[in-house]
Formats: sequence, C-alpha cells, structure tokens
Amino acid sequence: QVHLQESGGGSVRTGGSRRLSCSIFRSDGASGATCSHDMGWYRQAPGKARHYVADIDRDGVKGVASDLRGRFSISQNSAKSTIDLEMTALSPEDTTQYYCRVRWYDVCAHWPDTWGQGVLVDVSS
Repeated sequence: QVHLQESGGGSVRTGGSRRLSCSIFRSDGASGATCSHDMGWYRQAPGKARHYVADIDRDGVKGVASDLRGRFSISQNSAKSTIDLEMTALSPEDTTQYYCRVRWYDVCAHWPDTWGQGVLVDVSS
C-alpha cells in the first residue's frame, strides 16, 4: 500500500557532501500520507547493527545522532512526504547502506514501520 522511494546514494570523495532523499508513495502513485508519521534515516554496514542517523518526528521536531551533529542535517517538505538528509565532511567511516524509515501514528498506529530498500553511500579517499 505504501512504499518509500530513496535516492541520492552513490560515490563521493572524502570531505565531500551528499544529499539523500526519501519520499512516501501510495499504491495509487500519490505521494504523502494521511496519518501522522515520523520519518528518519538509519544506516547499517554488513554484519553490523542498524544505527539511527537522523529523523523528523510527527510534530516536526528534528533529531540527529550525537556523533553526526555538525556534519549531518535533516529537513522535510511542507507536505511531510519527503525528507532530505544533508551529509557533509564525509569520510570512509560513513560508507554504508542508508535506510529510510517511517513510523505511523493516529489511526495508522497499528501499521508496522515502513522501510526503504536502502541506498549505498561510498566514500573514498
């Protein structure tokens, strides 16, 4: 019924910047959702745990993982259908798969979290 479209992955040199985007789409092709929701980014390297990166909650409150503050920032469009993750001063330690997640509230609160398929960010020296 709902899927996430992720974009912005790719290769970047150390010290460079990259912007990831995640958008909500319904099965009819329309974007967005009626229910309140949190949208965020997580990252996971092979064999490692998935870690929180940044999010914007249902009230528009922004959060960024403490170790990424100052380098990463997050924003959202007015329709709350898309989030952008701006990544700067990238290093090879940032190389991993990045996943978008939506958590649902209100009458959709029974829905499980929706996850994107992941995009690769490859930071080379």
